[in-house]
Amino acid sequence: MKTMTIFDPVGHGSLAEAVVAQIEDLIASGILKQGRKLPSERDLAEMLHVSRPKLREALQVLEERGLVVTRHGEGSFVAPLTGQAMLPALLALYGRHEPAFFDYLEYRREQEGFAARLAARRATRADKARLAEILADIERAWKENDAEAARETDFALHTAIVDASQNATLIHMMASIYELTRQGVFYNRDFLRSIDGSGQRLFEQHVELGRAVIEGDEARAEKAALDHIDFVEQSFRQGIEQQRREAMAEKRRVASKDARPTER
Repeated sequence: MKTMTIFDPVGHGSLAEAVVAQIEDLIASGILKQGRKLPSERDLAEMLHVSRPKLREALQVLEERGLVVTRHGEGSFVAPLTGQAMLPALLALYGRHEPAFFDYLEYRREQEGFAARLAARRATRADKARLAEILADIERAWKENDAEAARETDFALHTAIVDASQNATLIHMMASIYELTRQGVFYNRDFLRSIDGSGQRLFEQHVELGRAVIEGDEARAEKAALDHIDFVEQSFRQGIEQQRREAMAEKRRVASKDARPTER
């Protein structure tokens, strides 16, 4: 059975240039994202139907252009493409600064609404098949109450919808944003799930979003994306306020205890 691959055999002409052009196109379109490991030199040469010396020549060109990095003993990887938007100190500050979290949600709301609308319009059969598989995984994680799987499928769904938008700039920019999400810099999903209780509302929102894209309903997909982020924001605001009330109540309890007359 022939193995499926994202790489195509190159034609005649300058083989190295053809390899460079194909890999550049995969990177520009967001199919190959930053950090993605390329197949081994041997496997990639076979996929492209080129000799290993020609492949090495192409990889050298891609390295010189800053698109690929090769690590001795590890292989070749797509280089960081969107840069480091925030230094670690600023990320840590954002993690402690409540308003920054809601700025982050505001940004995500607009971008994800846009992505969902485009995805509903542009999703291919392959995109829809990928989304259907993710929705099945989401349902499985919810039924099994698997928090770790729920986190991963949440991330996978949003990524797949952005990919289905077919907008390369959106794909690369949101990949960077979702990495912050995955690292837990802004988005503590466990906290959100504790507010939601069983996680049923999150589950239902994700299913609605995925199905709207699969069915090609642009307005419904955009609304589902916006409603989801609105729910996240509202839930976090309620949760933070509840934490504040509980902290103040605890302080009042302690203060009341300290104010009691001391028996002699």
